[in-house]
Amino acid sequence: MATRYVSWDEAVKLFEQRGLPESTYENLYEEEYILVDGPATVGGHLPLDGHAETPWARDTPDAATGYIVDGDLTVEGALVDVDDGAAALIVLGNLVAHDVYLEGDAKLVTLGDVTARAFVGFMTEKLVMIHGDLRTSVAAFLDEFAPDLVTGTLSGRLLTPGYLDLSAHEAIGGLADPSPGTPLEELLVREILAAGDSGTGDFAGFAAVGLDGEAVRRRVMDGLPLSVTPAP
Repeated sequence: MATRYVSWDEAVKLFEQRGLPESTYENLYEEEYILVDGPATVGGHLPLDGHAETPWARDTPDAATGYIVDGDLTVEGALVDVDDGAAALIVLGNLVAHDVYLEGDAKLVTLGDVTARAFVGFMTEKLVMIHGDLRTSVAAFLDEFAPDLVTGTLSGRLLTPGYLDLSAHEAIGGLADPSPGTPLEELLVREILAAGDSGTGDFAGFAAVGLDGEAVRRRVMDGLPLSVTPAP
């Protein structure tokens, strides 16, 4: 899993070789990136706001604007972004992670599918463009968060506020719930289901969809799963 720094011009050349549309990569910052040879596997969590904690800091010790994985990426823990100013992640293949948790100004682009047990996103300053399917047991979108693009199908139980109607979202190819009759407590661990006064403060929106936002974030940061079901 070798890494090296690449200029924006080098990044654009690679994007064009792999078939990433200009309408996608034009949304990225035109700065230096870290190129990761794929296929790549990260043995634990991948924190987009903690470069020193990634396996890529060995060969490229200084953080850059983002990471470009030239091929598939497997994250055996959670893909996490909790702070503004985190590195972008561009995967020129498929992305598989146990869970995905995005807040702040996350930037996630994939040329292929994204597969995760649970996908949680909130806050509005983000870029999420998936040129394939988003496959998950549960997808929770809060505080006006929604993918900017899913060219395939968003497959999984969808938890959103009442004002967000993704069935009318032109940038999403389709919606599917593989287990429409299954109670939420059979999909997610009980510790993150909303109860009592949960969902207050910064995480107030989570209670509206049945989740305890503080518990969700705590479990992700502690390396614990959100879902009781395996990845789709």
